[in-house]
Amino acid sequence: MERKGFWQSGHKPSLFGAFLYFDISFMIWGLLGPLAVVIAADYPMDPLQKANLVALPVLGGSILRLVLGFLADRLGPKLSAQMGMIVTLIPLLLGWLWVDSLDQLYVVAVLLGVAGASFAAALPLAGQWYPKEHQGLAMGIAGAGNSGTVLATLFANRLAQHFGSWEIVFGLAIIPIALVFIYFSLFARNSPDRPAPKRLSEYAHVLKQRDAWVFCALYCVTFGGFVGLANYLTIFFNTQYGLSAVQAADITTICIVAGSFFRPVGGFLSDRIGGSRMLMFLYAGAAMMLIGVSFLPPLGIVVALLFIGMMCLGAGNGSVFQLVPQRFAGEIGLVTGIVGAAGGLGGYVLPLILGRLYQATGSYAPGFIILSFIASASLTLTIVMQLKWRRSWLRGVSSGPETGSAKA
Repeated sequence: MERKGFWQSGHKPSLFGAFLYFDISFMIWGLLGPLAVVIAADYPMDPLQKANLVALPVLGGSILRLVLGFLADRLGPKLSAQMGMIVTLIPLLLGWLWVDSLDQLYVVAVLLGVAGASFAAALPLAGQWYPKEHQGLAMGIAGAGNSGTVLATLFANRLAQHFGSWEIVFGLAIIPIALVFIYFSLFARNSPDRPAPKRLSEYAHVLKQRDAWVFCALYCVTFGGFVGLANYLTIFFNTQYGLSAVQAADITTICIVAGSFFRPVGGFLSDRIGGSRMLMFLYAGAAMMLIGVSFLPPLGIVVALLFIGMMCLGAGNGSVFQLVPQRFAGEIGLVTGIVGAAGGLGGYVLPLILGRLYQATGSYAPGFIILSFIASASLTLTIVMQLKWRRSWLRGVSSGPETGSAKA
């Protein structure tokens, strides 16, 4: 049977709806990253408190992705996404009208995690429409919604400065999520080939499989590295290089753009050369860039290093999710939630590493050295697993994620 090209297969309104939902949700999820510098004027914070503030939404997203992944499997990704958008209004309203202390702001930060949980519904909605040979590109396009972080860093501090209040930014964010909800409700559809809901015993079965944990570890570094840096770099540039809140957020935007828009590139190239092979290059590149940042060079050089490093991490997100549907095609909603939660945990830990070590040593160098070592360890894991998957493929055993049409 002749295979259809990418644009002749799938359902484009659903793919675009998944992208929009992910994009605006990521914008909301990342609001506290750039705003932390502005908020510190009202609620003075030490380096660790700032790190906690920008890390808590990521922790909330990690936990809630498991919930949304379960709902996407049981109720379908469209209804789960609609529910996610409605619940996202709660922290936006609280941030706009309720917050009056740092402790209350921490509550809002955790609840913002529901926007980060969008991953567990958006990617299955897109991926279930496409055959395996186009999974990398489809998941990459939907996943490029992490570009919403760019919207947060580009506009959040400017709006706060213009209106003289950071709280109003939460209120204004209600407008785009409401518009996306309308489009999504009208045009997005569940795939007719959506797998049947899984029994609880099957959930436990997935967690017993080695590859599920391998994907969690790989995504913890690529996605966790991307989202953790996206949330923390405004603080880094403000503290290390003395930039204003708006300037620091603008420079962060440049770095985020690389990670966001290279995600589909990572998926596209992985469809052609193999996800594990692609990940080897990307982890190596990220490790080299991060060790370069640890020397804290002049601003122009550090921006170039972080741009390339974020590009590697963003493309790595697409590469990991080129592998996932091939290994767990029947459990994609569940596995997406589990792997996405692991990625979120990485994004939660990263700001804490940088913030805690900066508070203890007065320098960001130790933190970036540790991040480079973690990327190097991921490279080693990828090499080991690629060899095991290749041996399985040569024996004709379909246990590796790169069998069939994918390349090892």
